[in-house]
Amino acid sequence: MIADLNPYPDYKVSELSWLRQVPGHWSVRRIKTVLRETDHRSSDGSGTLLSLTRVRGLIPHKDMTDKMHSAKTLVGYKRYSAGQLVMNRMQAWSGMFGAGDIDGLVSPDYAVFDVFGGHSIKLVLELLKTPDLVAQFALESKGIGSGFNRLYTDRFGSIRISLPPPDEQAAIVRFLDWANGRLGRAIRAKRKVIALLNEQKQAIIHRAVTHGLDSSVPLKPSGIPWLGDIPQHWRISRLSQLSTRIGDGLHGTPQYVDQSPYYFINGNNLVNGDIRLKSSTRCVSENEFKKYLIALDDSSVLMSINGTIGSVACYRGESIILGKSAAYINCGMELIRNFLIFYLRSPAVINFLRSDVTGTTIFNLSLASVRGLHIPLPPVDEQIMIVSSIEDLIAPVSIAISRLEREIDLLRDYRTRLVADVVTGKLDVREAAAKLPVEEPGGPVELESEGLQPEEEEFTEEAQVEP
Repeated sequence: MIADLNPYPDYKVSELSWLRQVPGHWSVRRIKTVLRETDHRSSDGSGTLLSLTRVRGLIPHKDMTDKMHSAKTLVGYKRYSAGQLVMNRMQAWSGMFGAGDIDGLVSPDYAVFDVFGGHSIKLVLELLKTPDLVAQFALESKGIGSGFNRLYTDRFGSIRISLPPPDEQAAIVRFLDWANGRLGRAIRAKRKVIALLNEQKQAIIHRAVTHGLDSSVPLKPSGIPWLGDIPQHWRISRLSQLSTRIGDGLHGTPQYVDQSPYYFINGNNLVNGDIRLKSSTRCVSENEFKKYLIALDDSSVLMSINGTIGSVACYRGESIILGKSAAYINCGMELIRNFLIFYLRSPAVINFLRSDVTGTTIFNLSLASVRGLHIPLPPVDEQIMIVSSIEDLIAPVSIAISRLEREIDLLRDYRTRLVADVVTGKLDVREAAAKLPVEEPGGPVELESEGLQPEEEEFTEEAQVEP
């Protein structure tokens, strides 16, 4: 059905800088004729704090992250009612608009709008997130540096958009719900396969780092309840005995700069053995980098100890400062770094570490717990063989996962292009919408975020600002 879509029969010149032509019967209007800003503040701070995410829209802050919001009081926060639209002023240039199903409070730096004139909030939201229109928001955002630019309501409201009549908006929304449902189910199916493949990888890793490669080798009790039996010729040591140094990062905030080759990373940057820089990763100056430099080398393992517990990465010479949510472990001569990486990725170790945390809203793993972690230690030459065997065994699994992730990315890209073409009038879905079967509407394509933490789920939340 999607492949059979065609353009509208006639078009007119829109005179919009971001959109050349629109269907002949669509109107061209300023955003302020569709959205009207409201500014109702909380006088007592009571209500559910809501935060804006890219995937799930406006949701309770507690459902997005374990981290407490920084504001001491919610007095002065803006009131939000279900059915309104929210804009994150500081992230409008990246398409941060959303709506929610419950009433609550949002950051004073958000803009809250009523949708009026009979227009569909779903269609308006989809339109505001299209790449070409988002580029206009970037041009109209003002401030110091890209990370601090804001899109103010007067500039936002003056931008012109094109919309179909209300009844056609309903048809477009119905079609997009159907298309999102189909694409969403395809992505969820692929994510389920990825989850099974990851379980297979974990089973391979766990077996090798706790029992070795030779199943005929006699075992002995490790003396560690959660670890079980280990090969008879292995010994148990604490990580502190096998490391030259264990420490954590900066307990504070460095001075950030807009751009530089030096980065301030935290535990959420450690993913599947690698350091991953994200859109939210901050840069620091060379002076700050030198000021907080830690003696890391090719024996260093980085580990998340705050929030997401147990994520690890190898240090490979990156120019980084560590935040306090990341620990570093410099391996000694008896401990091969990649053996430690695989051991820390073993399900048994991850479960133990997550059971050893403190805190109720933000989980913390102490450095004492890291130092005291028991390691089943084979001889160095056997460690090398185990690492090589694991890498060989999981390589085809990793390739399969990468292929599926690439397919998911392509489906997301296709969805973005399809939605943009439909809501800007490049494709006519009226006939297709009329023929659709009655079924439950679908959610966002990325509704399932298998095993991902909030940062990877693409949420962007500015620091809560006290009024």
